[in-house]
Amino acid sequence: MSFILSIDQGTTGTTALLIDSKKLNIIDKINFEYTQHYPKPGWVEHDLDDIWHSVSMAVKELLDKNSINASAIEAIGITNQRETTCAFNKAGKPLAKAIVWQDRRTSEFCLRLQEGGNNRLFKSKTGLPLDPYFSGTKINWLLKNNDAVKSALANNDLRVGTIDTYLLYKLSGNHSFKTDTSNASRTLLMDLQTSSWDEELCDILEVPQSILPEICDTFCHFGTTKGLAFLPDGIPITCLIGDQQSALFGQAGFTKGDMKCTYGTGAFLLLNTGTEIVKSENGLLSTNAFRHKGINHYALEGSCYIAGAAVQWVRDNLNFIDSASAIEELSQTVKNMDEMKHILFMPFFSGLGSPFWNPEAKGAIIGLTRDTSRAHIARACLEGIALSIDDIITAFEEDSKHKIEELRVDGGATANNLLLSLQSTFANLKIIRPEVIETTGYGAALGALVGMEKLSFSQISELWREDRTFTPDNTLSDYCQEKKVYWQNSVKKMFL
Repeated sequence: MSFILSIDQGTTGTTALLIDSKKLNIIDKINFEYTQHYPKPGWVEHDLDDIWHSVSMAVKELLDKNSINASAIEAIGITNQRETTCAFNKAGKPLAKAIVWQDRRTSEFCLRLQEGGNNRLFKSKTGLPLDPYFSGTKINWLLKNNDAVKSALANNDLRVGTIDTYLLYKLSGNHSFKTDTSNASRTLLMDLQTSSWDEELCDILEVPQSILPEICDTFCHFGTTKGLAFLPDGIPITCLIGDQQSALFGQAGFTKGDMKCTYGTGAFLLLNTGTEIVKSENGLLSTNAFRHKGINHYALEGSCYIAGAAVQWVRDNLNFIDSASAIEELSQTVKNMDEMKHILFMPFFSGLGSPFWNPEAKGAIIGLTRDTSRAHIARACLEGIALSIDDIITAFEEDSKHKIEELRVDGGATANNLLLSLQSTFANLKIIRPEVIETTGYGAALGALVGMEKLSFSQISELWREDRTFTPDNTLSDYCQEKKVYWQNSVKKMFL
């Protein structure tokens, strides 16, 4: 029996997942969380040593728990939180804490670049707006503000990349310094058309191309394991893919027109646009979905920075619930929707992403009265997530000039039936949840087999199975429509 190992390195933890390389079913998965660091308002950091420890522990525990010899692993696929920026030296030693995708420290720099007339150039070449979300301005910040990074650059000892690049480098014994198109397309430095580093953009952001990894296909031979305590030498690493693109892949979203929404720390909608780069007129991103055998496949994307993280905030900062899953039961104790009409939970802890792009927006809970309870705020939190995503769905509909009738969903938060019911009702569409909601890790595992040329796209399509469909709750349609108008007016008044 042989296996494929998927390493899903996320914002709050790392999940190691095993699939049977023949039957393609998930054997088991282990998640290992690590600490988030918030040193200043708007700053979010990860310790790269913590991330590496979470990877090694998750893999080791997964193999030990299932009594699997690591020599039975045929290949490894890696999927990762995108945009999060790492600086390390040629020996693989971190030079700074990773600057997380949610981090807003480069907001002023982005504003200066916009005022200098650069936004159109970056949008035309990369498909992305100048926003602190993306890696390029984070790299610039490290080069200008971190002494260890400055010294390594001066000594020709600096490597910079996204999480996939760092993990590949460490897994390969500090040998393979590469990335894939799906991750490189999130840096503000890659030309979307050519899928290569762009000299003009690198010059504007003052990023030397010499410190950046080689851009490769998404499914190919990236390198092999070497010198690890938890895995033997010689296991091929055959897939690198950004987490949202991996979820689209795991949902069998290979065809133009396929669409999905992943509910994780944030929420992200991707629409496959085939081999055509589609430009949005309504605040969406053009991005690379994957590159296979030298052919680029593209997507339109809407990014909501905070989704499941809002539930974590209710759990950890307000102490209203003991676990994230408990928010559904607490929310359902609210029976009278008249008590909810005036309450809005605006989960903009890391600014506003698609379609409005305001990095300075802040979270807010408004409309509180003396009778407001924990349950009201919990339900408002779920509504706020659904309404944030509804704004993005509306942008997709305005771009495409037609109503979206159904949406495939995945991610840990989709276990929350109330959230999906609210999403269906607010957006007035059918929500389809698959049997496998861990599509991010699953997608990377399947991608590793594609990279070995042992699996085709058509075979993956045959694996997809529906678990449950959610349709609009007609008893709440009037309430949701009124709440939607209240939300839209409040967002416009407060943040736009």
